[in-house]
Parts: sequence; C-alpha cells; structure tokens
Amino acid sequence: MLQTSNYSLVLSLQFLLLSYDLFVNSFSELLRKAPVIQLVLFMCVHIQDIAVLFNIIIIFLMLFNTFVFQAGLVNLLFHKFKGTIILTAMYFALSISLHVWVMNLRWKNSNSFIWTDGLQTLFVFQRLAAVLYCYFYKRTAIRLGDPRFYQDSLWLRKEFMQVRR
Repeated sequence: MLQTSNYSLVLSLQFLLLSYDLFVNSFSELLRKAPVIQLVLFMCVHIQDIAVLFNIIIIFLMLFNTFVFQAGLVNLLFHKFKGTIILTAMYFALSISLHVWVMNLRWKNSNSFIWTDGLQTLFVFQRLAAVLYCYFYKRTAIRLGDPRFYQDSLWLRKEFMQVRR
C-alpha cells in the first residue's frame, strides 16, 4: 500500500517533472541563437522527453501498486484512467517528433527562422496535447491518492461482482 509520506514524495516528483516540462515548452523557442545554446537546448528537450517517460513509468507503478490492480481488476483501472494513458502516449510521441524535426532544421542553420506548414501544425498539436497532458496527468496523480484504490471496500466488491457476471 502507498503510505502517505511516500505518496507525497511521489506526487512532488511528478509535479516537479510536470513543471520542468512546462518550463521547457514555454521557453525553448526563445533560446536558439548561438550554436552553444542550440546544444544546451538539445539536451534540455531530451531531458524533457525523459521526464515524460519517467512520468509514464511512475503512473504505471502507482496503478500497479493499488489494491484494485492486485485484486485482478486491471480493466477497471485502465477504464478509469484510459484517457490519461492514451493522451500521455500521444503527447510523448508528438514531443519526440517535434523535437527531432526542430533540431534537424535548426542544427543545420541556427540563424534562420524556419517554420514549415507541417512543423507549425505539429507544434500546435504538441502544445495543445501538452496542456491536456498536464491537466489529465495531474488529475490522475491526485485521484490515485484516493484510499479506495488501496484497500478493500464496498465499492470494490460491487465492481468485482459486476465483472464476475
């Protein structure tokens, strides 16, 4: 069972990773003049992708740690958090695609301002997915702190009986 002190630590780590993601999304376009800054930016966006990957791992570990999962109601958990799981995977794919494309274009010529129609479209979808990802991920992380997920309860027994029918 996830203890309160452990949950606070995990939640703080998740919010720290989300804050870093928000920071890089907000300010990465402002820093692109010198080649050295391009290299630092290249490292920052890769760390951002790793942070999103860590958030995915943490959410799944929290899901696997629940009593609901251990009782065998995996479908119930995935049904409740399906939107967050799909959105997080989509955001991760969009982020990696955008970062690869931007770094490819800007690494060759860092002094010019290159925005193709496809890159602009990908940028808009990635930023839209980032907003939705932050909201749904934060909501899921907080909802997973509900004690109903970590102990036997009447709610869980009703769900288990519905699955058995």
